[in-house]
Amino acid sequence: MPPTTSFPIPYLTLAGLALLAGCQSLAGPEANAVPASPTQVAPALPTPVAMHAFTIGPMDDVVGRVQVIRARHEDTLSDIARRFNVGYEEIVSANPGVDPWLPRAGTEVVVPSEFVLPDAKREGIVINLAAMRLFYFPKMKAGEPQKLITHPIGIGRVGWRTPEGSTRVVSKTEAPAWIPTAAIRKEHAADGDPLPKVVPPGPDNPLGTHVLRLGWPEYAVHGTDKPPSIGLRGTHGCLRLYPEDIVGLYEAVPVGTPVTVVNQPFLVGWRGDTLMMQTYPVLEDDKRKHRPEQHIKRVRKKAPQPAARANVVVNEALAAEIARNPRAIAVPISAADLTLEQHLAAAQRVENTLPANATWDRDRRRHLTAAADVMKEAEAR
Repeated sequence: MPPTTSFPIPYLTLAGLALLAGCQSLAGPEANAVPASPTQVAPALPTPVAMHAFTIGPMDDVVGRVQVIRARHEDTLSDIARRFNVGYEEIVSANPGVDPWLPRAGTEVVVPSEFVLPDAKREGIVINLAAMRLFYFPKMKAGEPQKLITHPIGIGRVGWRTPEGSTRVVSKTEAPAWIPTAAIRKEHAADGDPLPKVVPPGPDNPLGTHVLRLGWPEYAVHGTDKPPSIGLRGTHGCLRLYPEDIVGLYEAVPVGTPVTVVNQPFLVGWRGDTLMMQTYPVLEDDKRKHRPEQHIKRVRKKAPQPAARANVVVNEALAAEIARNPRAIAVPISAADLTLEQHLAAAQRVENTLPANATWDRDRRRHLTAAADVMKEAEAR
């Protein structure tokens, strides 16, 4: 059965090509004119598509597509990550050898915007700490296809580990105040950065603009005043999202929504009759002895399975390679003799521009900020 995953909107192409240019002879009018040679123009690349909203079927385990762009001279990997709604560690893992801060103009950058879903019940919010990624499965009416929203997140740093297990969203607050715990205030004081008892709402509030509080006291899903921290271990255990992502999630998630937190660095799932594997670096404080081959066996034995899946042969060399060197890239491990380099060479090249239907719109937000400043100035007069 083919996968039923659909994308938010179809791929688009850039409108038009550049004009052809030529040079005119500098000889006098009596000389014969030499016809100009047309300039070679590279074919226009497709516009990238945002990979955060999907419709999935019960047999689908993989959503999205890998996209490859060429860096511009002003780009950093952090810039590209936010534009494409992936986290910092995701994009750095996908591009070993590329300088995160100076990737150089023209360097190909792999955007790991294809995701194997966590091995968990597809209900409410599911968070995979190893992937530093949140998956939201809204409650659907009978007969409706399942929707999925996914965003990158920041998680608890070493010593402030985000707990695993099950809880619920117990309350929601817009424009929250932050009340640091005694342990957090003690840590900041020891570092010479004392905190007030209450940090009021505003641009410097670490909770950002919206917060979903969990049944676990002192833990929440919230925004941030530090967008580059998304995709890093930088919190005191909470789960933070890009400012633009928390707004949509806040509006979509009702109080009472179940939340499941897992830690799965090795993910295996089906895309149609192709077996896919995606690997992430094991977190520093994860002391388990992981056996990726066990994940492959478990997924293959899962029932019911179409007959075509039963005859799939695993490319063990490729599976072993991505297990040894996690790249955060979903790879078809049932493709015989395929290498990771061949897989990436076949990935779709797209324009390095804001993806269609992206959550982040830097220009629009700049305009909104400018308009807000004008309003504040007008009110002050």
